Amino acid sequence: MDLKLNNCFIAVDDHDKAVTFYCDVLGLEIRNDVKYEGMRWVTVGSPLQPDVSIVLEPPAANPDLSPADREAMEQLLAKGMLRGVNFTTEDCDALFARVQESGAEVLQEPTDMPYGVRDCAFRDPAGNMLRFMERKG
Repeated sequence: MDLKLNNCFIAVDDHDKAVTFYCDVLGLEIRNDVKYEGMRWVTVGSPLQPDVSIVLEPPAANPDLSPADREAMEQLLAKGMLRGVNFTTEDCDALFARVQESGAEVLQEPTDMPYGVRDCAFRDPAGNMLRFMERKG
C-alpha cells in the first residue's frame, strides 16, 4: 500500500499570530490562505517536506456546529487541551533557544529520553502543544 501523510490540522484562534509563529519562528512556508464562510484556513509546511502540510484552522471549523459545541471547542483550545504535532530537528538545543526567544511558553526544556531522542516542548500562540525531537545515534 502506498499510503503517505498529506496534511494535518491544528486549531488556532488568531491566524496572524499563528502565521508569525509557524513561519517566522519555526521557518515554515505559507502554501495557501483561504477564507470561506467567515472562517480562514492557512496551510503551512516545511520547505524540506513539500508533500506534507499543516492546516491552521479555526477551532470548530464546521459551520454546522451547535453554539454549545463551538464554545466547548474554543474552551478546550484556550486551556491548551488540544494536541498539536511533533517535529524532528537536527539540533534540538538550537531550536529550543530560537523558540524560547520568541516568548513561546516552554513545557519541557531539551531532555535526553530513554527511547533515543532529545526533545523539548512548547505551546504555540493558541495553546497547542508542539514537540521537537532530535534523533540520537
